[in-house]
Amino acid sequence: MMKLFKFASAVAFAFALTFIPLHSASADDAYTFKVHNTTSDKITKLLASEDGEKYGSFDVGRAGIAPGESMTLKWDKSTNKAGCKWYIKAVFADGSETKAKRFDFCEEELELEF
Repeated sequence: MMKLFKFASAVAFAFALTFIPLHSASADDAYTFKVHNTTSDKITKLLASEDGEKYGSFDVGRAGIAPGESMTLKWDKSTNKAGCKWYIKAVFADGSETKAKRFDFCEEELELEF
């Protein structure tokens, strides 16, 4: 039963993260953070996991994040009670992905760099 609950929670989390791209946010919105692409390849997706095992997907839009560009994203409000530390991976246009990096989203003005 516990495995089913964990799976259902992961599916709900992944679904919630599909509605995330944002270019500006007010103080009343969910928590925001910046992603800066320092690579020479376009980032097409970000993968997020609290436990480092099951990943949900951030939608970075059809254009993605071009090399040298930044994008502001926000967490879905359903994650407000989640912990601060998350593993994040960047996925590139060719399908390759970075190793997971652990970020502390309780840091003010956090900027992720890939």
